[in-house]
Formats: sequence, structure tokens, C-alpha cells
Amino acid sequence: MIDMINTYDHEDAELLVPSVRRVVPVLAELIGRARKADVPVVYANDNFGLWRSHHGELVDTALARPHADLVEPIRPDDESLFVVKARHSVFYETPLSYLLGRLGIGHVVLSGQVTEQCVLYSALDAHIRHLEVTVPKDAVASIHPHLEAAALEMMERNMGARITTAKEIDFALPCADTAHPEPRNTPSTTGLGPAPSPP
Repeated sequence: MIDMINTYDHEDAELLVPSVRRVVPVLAELIGRARKADVPVVYANDNFGLWRSHHGELVDTALARPHADLVEPIRPDDESLFVVKARHSVFYETPLSYLLGRLGIGHVVLSGQVTEQCVLYSALDAHIRHLEVTVPKDAVASIHPHLEAAALEMMERNMGARITTAKEIDFALPCADTAHPEPRNTPSTTGLGPAPSPP
């Protein structure tokens, strides 16, 4: 899940918040199903420029701000994995590639915000790393709806991403893409997917 631990005191937040408010219940349900299926849930989040902070402090900071209601339903639990990022892509100079490799994950479900920015760039980086990508279109938030539509089309056409809805993702199956009868790599949600424990 991308950048959902958020203070919403940044530029364009007033345009983003209504979209986030729509996707939070969808994300909460999706994460709940992933956890029930023992699928790793990976939070990839900006650090708000607080370079000395760990993820617990980032969560506490977001929960102390006026939009805590957008964070509380999807806050990390004790089993969640957390990657701090500094740029748009969840892969750029983070340990995420290594983490997914150690977990044996080859399929990621990208959710969160912003569709036309961090989700798009993360999907491209996942694609060039030969990861399968699924994006539930009702579990991503945008600032500009027309750019979100273009981003989803680019992910599908140029990156081979499966664009679907959250309810269509079945974590009980070997792959989140139920349209493919042959088994493929296990999904994760950024990360979502059942995977072996790292040695």
C-alpha cells in the first residue's frame, strides 16, 4: 500500500482527500482479506522529510493530524511490513526488491495514492523487474481523475498490469489474476500474497 500513512497537509491535498475518502473503506476490506489469507501486506510510505523517524513515528504523526480518520482504518498491524521511500516509486533506492525476492513474491497488488504519480511509477518499476502487477482501480486515489484514467490505461497497455476491482482479487487462489487458469507467481500487496517465510 503506497503513501496512505499521510498527514494531508501538502500541496493538492484538498483535491486528493475526497478521492482518498472513497478508497479507504475499500482498502480496509482488501487489507483485512489479505491478512486473513496470510498474505504479506507491505506499506511503502514517504517519510514526510523526517529522516530520523521510524515507521511508528510516521504513523503517530499522521494519527495526530486532522485527517486521522483516513489513516486509522488502514493503519499497520504488528505483522505488516514497512518500507520508507523518498521518491515517487516504491522501488527507488528502497529495499523493496530485495524484500520481495526473499519472500518469494513475484506478483504485487499496488494500491494507495496517487494513481497518476507514485502508483504509476511503481507499476513501471515493478514491470521492469519482471513482477506481475495488479491494480484495483477502486483502491487507488487520485488528484486529477482524467490523469488517473490515463495512468490506469498506461499501466494496462504498456506495463501489462491487470486493472480490476478489489472484490475481484481472491487471495485464496495461487494468483490474484483469476482470468489466467495456469498458476503464476504468488501475489503480494504493496505488496499483497501468500509466500514462504524468508530463510
